[in-house]
Amino acid sequence: MKNNDIKALHNKSVKELQIQLDGLLIELAQARLKKAAGKLKNTHTALLSDDVARVKTVLSMKQRS
Repeated sequence: MKNNDIKALHNKSVKELQIQLDGLLIELAQARLKKAAGKLKNTHTALLSDDVARVKTVLSMKQRS
């Protein structure tokens, strides 16, 4: 996720963040399966898990306020 994308997360609604989080979690699960099969490098799953953490952080900040 690029810097502009991270800043754009703060402009999204809670529902949009939930939808994005669901998509990222599905993509992460698929990447883990491919990694276990030996078809994917380790870095891809690390990047996806970082993106999931970013979305979860912004989502929790929005839900608190």
